[in-house]
Amino acid sequence: SVLDGLTVTVLSRSETCETLLITLEKGKLFPEHTSPREALLVLLEGSIVFSISAKEFQIEKSQSFVFPAHEKHHVLAKEDAKFLIIR
Repeated sequence: SVLDGLTVTVLSRSETCETLLITLEKGKLFPEHTSPREALLVLLEGSIVFSISAKEFQIEKSQSFVFPAHEKHHVLAKEDAKFLIIR
C-alpha cells in the first residue's frame, strides 16, 4: 500500500510470521497504528524517530528495535528511511 511518502511492501507472509519492507520519505509520518504481534524493526537506511507509550526512540541505520503487540505507535522519518518489520 502507498500513502503520501510511505510505501509498505509485504516480502513474505505465513501463519506465524510476516516480513514488511517500509520506505518513508524525510519528514513524513507513518501514522499511529498497532502491530498484531511483537515485532522487530531493522533500519536499513536513514534515520527515524519511533514513538510508543509516550516515549521517543531515535533509531539510526543498522540499528534494530523490538516493540510489543497491540501498543499504539507511529514513526517519523528524520531522513529518507527504509526498514524491515518482522513480526
